Amino acid sequence: MDINSVHTVEKIPLSQKAAFGAGHLVNNLLPGALGVFSFFLITAFGIEPAIAGLLSAIPRFFDALTDPIMGFISDNTTSKWGRRRPYIFMGAILSAILFVVQWQMWEDNGSTYNFWYFLFFSILFIFANTIFSTPLIGFGYEMSSDTKERTRLMGIANSVGQVSWMIVPIFWVLIANKDLFDTQADGVRTLSIFVGFACFLFGILPAIFCKENDVSDANSKANLTFKDLVVNMKILWSTMKNMTKNIPFMRLCGATFLVFNGFQMVASFSYFIIVFYMYKGSYEMAGTVPAIFSILGSFLTAILIIPIVSWMANKFGKRNAFIISTFLSIIGYLLKWWGFVVVDEQTTVLFNDVVLQVGVVKFSLEMPLILLLPIPLMAFGLGGLFTLMMSMTADVCDLDELRNGLPRREGTFGAMYWWMVKIGQSIALALGGLVLSMVGFDAKSSIQAAQTMHDLRIADIIIPSVTAGLAVLIMWNYNLNEDQVSKIKKELEEKRSERKNKLNL
Repeated sequence: MDINSVHTVEKIPLSQKAAFGAGHLVNNLLPGALGVFSFFLITAFGIEPAIAGLLSAIPRFFDALTDPIMGFISDNTTSKWGRRRPYIFMGAILSAILFVVQWQMWEDNGSTYNFWYFLFFSILFIFANTIFSTPLIGFGYEMSSDTKERTRLMGIANSVGQVSWMIVPIFWVLIANKDLFDTQADGVRTLSIFVGFACFLFGILPAIFCKENDVSDANSKANLTFKDLVVNMKILWSTMKNMTKNIPFMRLCGATFLVFNGFQMVASFSYFIIVFYMYKGSYEMAGTVPAIFSILGSFLTAILIIPIVSWMANKFGKRNAFIISTFLSIIGYLLKWWGFVVVDEQTTVLFNDVVLQVGVVKFSLEMPLILLLPIPLMAFGLGGLFTLMMSMTADVCDLDELRNGLPRREGTFGAMYWWMVKIGQSIALALGGLVLSMVGFDAKSSIQAAQTMHDLRIADIIIPSVTAGLAVLIMWNYNLNEDQVSKIKKELEEKRSERKNKLNL
């Protein structure tokens, strides 16, 4: 590969941006569907709640181990198809197949058999998903050398990815629909096939249509052989230690940990507040309101918030865009105090008694008007977070190349970033359950104490607001701005030109 011909790529064709976005749709749809389907391990397949928790936790342990290794492998691969595309293509196919296979369980097999069946195939699925996901993330960091184009790419990718979160809440309605499926287990088995097919179809698109821009020559890469396994593990460990010394990267990781996991801690609280506070414990009256609340947030994030954040980043700088969008999200969290109100005959309800019917499936479109108040501003939190952080991580990869040379380590940086997100998410979900216990929430009761709901609403506002505020403090002195990135880019181009001239001598 001509190492001087690839680094000049700045503008990415719209077709490639769309194909990369399709990969991110899969990257969101798989964990989203997995989260919904996992609930039915208890209700549909008869697995005890504590055991079901293990089935979610054990594969995540393997996920944490394999992410950095896969990042290292994709960084150091040399093939005629590139260093990322073969893994994305193969990983998409394997992920799609194994996602379907892991859910082909039958209640009659018994909980013990289903436990071991699901554990075995879910671990295989996690491995396959790592093969797909980790190179895909690294791929995005290297598709353009222009810092603003990186933001545009990540904006489109995250907008397309939000489509998954508009679809996932509907799975709850479909699986429980007795006109569609005889049992919940039948619903899970059938819908898993549709999810798997969609992931195959969209997952292979980045591998087919996106162009790689690998500036690393073969001599700079590690030898990926069993003979060099120990040496490569030492290189990976050294690389990971160097990343902890990369202050801009650590700031990105710290801010993401706080914003994302502050949100994750209270993610389920909105559902409980809508059902037990707004509708006084009536699941029937709450209906599809919790699902519509989530879908509207994702819809606005995709079509409105991410384009605004991308514009702000290219107008005012990525750091400033992050600070602005995070402050706006805090205002949105505060507005939940006035958005979540007890619904009675005086409450203005949009689309009252309006039902959308698709085949035999009916969806109520009722939504209290006041509940729309916090959604647009809250959406700036995650909408701005991943669009900006993924773009800034690409800038960090430039800084790493300048300091530590080739090969470029986009795959390893992406793996470490998302490893931190996954570990934080596990902690956040555990802490979220602890908060529910502390406020006295009783899942077995349809009526919650007034003090419990008051304290839960306070926690629902305070926790994400505080973590978002701390993230702003971390990013306040982030110094890898657009001018710095431009200087680094120029230095890298000079170094690559010198290296090319030496190789041609």
